[in-house]
Amino acid sequence: MRVWWVWGLGLLVWGCQGTSPPPQAQEKVILTTFTVLADMTRNVAGEQVRVESITKPGAEIHGYEPTPMDIAQAQNASLILENGLGLERWAERFYSNLRDVPRVTVSQGITPIPIRSGAYQTQPNPHAWMSPKLALIYVENIRQALVEFDPSNEAIYTQNARQYQQKIQQLDQKLRQSLSVIPTSQRVLVSCEGAFSYLARDYQLQEIYLWPINAEQQGTPQQIRRTIEQVRASKVPAVFCESTVNDQAQRQVAREAKVSFGGIFYVDSLTPPGGAAPTYLHLLEHNINTLMQGLQNQANSRS
Repeated sequence: MRVWWVWGLGLLVWGCQGTSPPPQAQEKVILTTFTVLADMTRNVAGEQVRVESITKPGAEIHGYEPTPMDIAQAQNASLILENGLGLERWAERFYSNLRDVPRVTVSQGITPIPIRSGAYQTQPNPHAWMSPKLALIYVENIRQALVEFDPSNEAIYTQNARQYQQKIQQLDQKLRQSLSVIPTSQRVLVSCEGAFSYLARDYQLQEIYLWPINAEQQGTPQQIRRTIEQVRASKVPAVFCESTVNDQAQRQVAREAKVSFGGIFYVDSLTPPGGAAPTYLHLLEHNINTLMQGLQNQANSRS
């Protein structure tokens, strides 16, 4: 774990380099805590502001350790957008190093699903953005935050938000139609992290996972044994893992349960532009397509 006083030292060094802020500090900069929020915000903001993410593509968000440069970047931001629901465990200590930078929690208005097991039992599952329905609330909260920050461009933000919400709704319908060919009893999603509770509720999926949330114990013998038993009982043909964690425990589940390792899901982070999930919409579509391939293998094996 990084020593937090280094942040203050980093800010002191940065401040001593000159009294004038860097030129980009004069821009309107919206900072988000992770890449999915950054993509959502860019869709609403358009060309009116610059949007950056504290975490970069591929980074794990729960236990992220901010750097002095992150602090300097945040101090120059006009507004910070966070997920909340306990996702950014480092946030309060991070914010304590900032001076008067407003922030908005974009999951406001969402009724959380509690975590069902593990050290964080009864705490909210923070992955609400994985539900296309709830993503519409995120977009509206982002729109309101931008309008309050920059009321002169309210019409642009509102138009962009409505168009983006329509795209999310259209994709939601497409994903539902794709899953409709799989009998409800066979819709089983097995992941490393329990990050799909909201998506599972939307699409009537049974959710099985190794650990409930990243940053607690991951891949313990007890977790692996329990998941193997659940996979065998559910007759699941494939298991999956997320891009930001080590997949070795899930591969062990696949070997011992004699099923396939079906691939990678994206949850906490987007990919760079050339990757499988460079945007939030790509993330949703990739995950459902990857899951569908595994579920269709199940259906085909029983035909």
